Amino acid sequence: MVLENQTQSPGAATARQTDTQPADNPVRVMVVDDSAVIRGLITRIVEADPQLRVVASVSDGQRAVRSLSSNRIDVIILDIEMPVMDGLTALPELLKADPGIKVIMASTLTIRNADISMRAMSLGAADYIAKPTASGEINGRDEFGRTLVEKVRSLGLARRSGRAPVATAVKGPTPAVQLHPSQKIELRPASRVKPRVLALGSSTGGPQALFTLLGALAGRISLPVFLTQHMPATFTKILAQHVAQNTSWSCAEATDRQPIEAGCVHVAPGDYHMVVEQAGQQPILRLTTTPPENFCRPSVDPMLRSLADIYGNSVLTVILTGMGSDGLKGSQYLVEKGGTIIAQDEETSVVWGMPGAVATNGLCSAVLPLDKLADCVVKLAEGGSL
Repeated sequence: MVLENQTQSPGAATARQTDTQPADNPVRVMVVDDSAVIRGLITRIVEADPQLRVVASVSDGQRAVRSLSSNRIDVIILDIEMPVMDGLTALPELLKADPGIKVIMASTLTIRNADISMRAMSLGAADYIAKPTASGEINGRDEFGRTLVEKVRSLGLARRSGRAPVATAVKGPTPAVQLHPSQKIELRPASRVKPRVLALGSSTGGPQALFTLLGALAGRISLPVFLTQHMPATFTKILAQHVAQNTSWSCAEATDRQPIEAGCVHVAPGDYHMVVEQAGQQPILRLTTTPPENFCRPSVDPMLRSLADIYGNSVLTVILTGMGSDGLKGSQYLVEKGGTIIAQDEETSVVWGMPGAVATNGLCSAVLPLDKLADCVVKLAEGGSL
């Protein structure tokens, strides 16, 4: 068992400066979009949450960079296509000005913009959101509004937390580790059965973590890999392409009734749950449109339940960075079947929601920094123990 350390009016073209900080200290947000209408709509959605406040609203990337010198910002919602300076060009300038700032790329749902968003996340953007195609579809009550507020709040609070941990002793051979006082992690033994499959679950910050983990695993294991990342349809296709390009894994979106291939990463397509079913002598992939779980489709939970039913104690699962708790119930079911869960630690997670949920509920055999996960997976895949 292992545990290691882990606006001025919304339509204005220039930034609004705010010197007064409310007593409740809300997350401070900048909206960057060349459309005054979209800026206004996003501002109203964000400020409907009392924990959030838009303190700057600007029309292009250049103004956003300038605005950072006069505004303290936690989260930036950054459009991709803008005049003067587009979002992808502005991103490194913004991160250079404030390395700790959280940036959410916002784009319409096209293959080109999905590809740009993936590139942006590889350059340091924390997350992305797909804008509806018409401004009339954007409001605080629909899926876009709910998701936007959740992402901004989670990233803002992660930025604010500063991760100021204190030493807490835990069971096992590892010395005292860094945990918040309210967190107590009990580790469980890993399965003694050599894993036959590897499952990955991720959300916010997931693409960067996946590139790192799968890149470090390339050529070292030959298990079938099942990946559920919270993304819409167009984005999951581009994610699979980027994984293949950046890691040398064979990787593609799953198709219904597809045979399972060793040494291949099977990606759950956006708007479908990916599960495994037995078909004669061989298991196959199935895509379903059963209701979302944890507000997600694809969701990690149904993937893990199905893998547990087919492979039992020979399932190895890694839960990576992501907001919310998707994967918790599936992990509980998997552990009951004898499977093994390991999780990314808080220090290296963009948001320690998903991995934190499984870790603090006593489901993990290891909680490790991102750069240590691959070695752990390889050791278990080779039949070793923790």
